[in-house]
Amino acid sequence: MEVVFYEKPGCINNTKQKKMLEEKGHVIIPFSIITTKWEKDMLRPFFGQLPVSQWFNVSAPAIKNGEIEPNNLTEDEALQAMILDPLLIKRPLINVNGNLGVGFDCILIEDLLNGEDISHLLKCPNSTTNCD
Repeated sequence: MEVVFYEKPGCINNTKQKKMLEEKGHVIIPFSIITTKWEKDMLRPFFGQLPVSQWFNVSAPAIKNGEIEPNNLTEDEALQAMILDPLLIKRPLINVNGNLGVGFDCILIEDLLNGEDISHLLKCPNSTTNCD
C-alpha cells in the first residue's frame, strides 16, 4: 500500500518509522513537513476530531520555550501558527488512500503495522519528550 508520509527530513524516528512501514510491504512516498507549502484547508483534515492541543509537536522549540501554548489556541490560531512554523506540526502526517492521520501512534499506523509494538518510536532520542 502507498503511504504518503510527511516527515521532518533527518529525524531519526521518522527514518525508523518509514523503515518499519517498508518492512511490512508498504511503499513510502516521503515529503518534507518543513518545505511543504501548507494551507489551512490542506492541513486541517489530518487532525480529524483530535483536540487542538494534540495537533502539536511538543518538542518544537516555540513550545518548549513557551512562545506557543497549544492549550490556549483556537483551531484557526493553531493552523495559522503551524503554517508559519511547520516544526509545530505533530509528525508524521500520513495519507493512505485518502485516510489521514497524525503522529505515529494513530489508528491508521496501527492498522498498517498490524498492531506491532511502536512504543520505541514514540520517544525522541534527542529529547525527554515524545517525538511528535
